[in-house]
Amino acid sequence: MNPSDEILDIVDENDVVVGQAPRGEATARGLRHRCVFIEARDAEGRVFVHRRTASKLVFPSHYDMFVGGVVGAGESYDEAALREAEEELGVSGLPRPEPLFKFLYEDGRHAWWSSVYRVRCELPVNPQAEEVAWHTFLDDAELERRLGDWLWVPDGLDCYRRLRAFRETA
Repeated sequence: MNPSDEILDIVDENDVVVGQAPRGEATARGLRHRCVFIEARDAEGRVFVHRRTASKLVFPSHYDMFVGGVVGAGESYDEAALREAEEELGVSGLPRPEPLFKFLYEDGRHAWWSSVYRVRCELPVNPQAEEVAWHTFLDDAELERRLGDWLWVPDGLDCYRRLRAFRETA
């Protein structure tokens, strides 16, 4: 199936389902839907960082410090988090990602309710070639240094800042 044909739940400002639409239409029309962000760390505690492929529908060729994606119609955030993490990392048998918090991402063109998770991936990764053009694991200090150097997905950067604030208050 073409990713733009995937059916998504369209949600209101309170994350209540109000309809459904194909992903391509939701993106083109800026319809609010659901996404998951999963921070994946290896056995040494380093963060999985990758550059998205040039064929991605949203933010092609941008760097991201999260794996994740859209929540399909009728799918729960938790189900989507495990599915997306295993797909993008190219592994199976991951522990269930731990939910951290939710927020509404809006940038004027895009809007999605976002559920943030973390997972430890101690398995060798084999990222999905259709999703990931390049990848590595970076420690927190190196990731911070790269924030000003690389072109990051805006929603991931926003999520990263919220995650840092969340950790400071936890």
